[in-house]
Amino acid sequence: MKSLILIIGTVFILTACNSGPNKEAEALKAKQVTIDSMKAVIAKQAVIDSMNAIIADREAQLAIEREEKLAAEREEKNSQVVANNNIASTPAATQKKKKGWSHTAKGAVVGAGTGAITGAIINKKRAQGALVGSLIGAGIGAGTGAIVDHTKKKKSNAN
Repeated sequence: MKSLILIIGTVFILTACNSGPNKEAEALKAKQVTIDSMKAVIAKQAVIDSMNAIIADREAQLAIEREEKLAAEREEKNSQVVANNNIASTPAATQKKKKGWSHTAKGAVVGAGTGAITGAIINKKRAQGALVGSLIGAGIGAGTGAIVDHTKKKKSNAN
């Protein structure tokens, strides 16, 4: 009887000691879930930061364009004053060059259209596929157009 109680007691003690590795495995899984969620948040933040950088660049470009437009208007007013002071008082015949779309805007529009069509064809849910495709296409097209705009700007500054 003593040996039976001793055996049962030993079994209980050994089974109680084996619960530690399960707790460690659960703790490791919990840590991995936390790490994965942090990686997802970091990836989202990187996307947000890149979009904010694009918006800031665009706002800076618009500010430069406004300054150039104001300078051109001042120059036009000065040339009109000089022309009015000349003997032949004919108004200055200056035509403003109509500005077209930037390559960035064109790329975004073309990419969005192409992405929407491709997404609608590929995905079984047409509307969802078109939406996702247009967003991806617009991003890629805007990026490509921005590269072209930057290259042209470098060339014009070099001349």
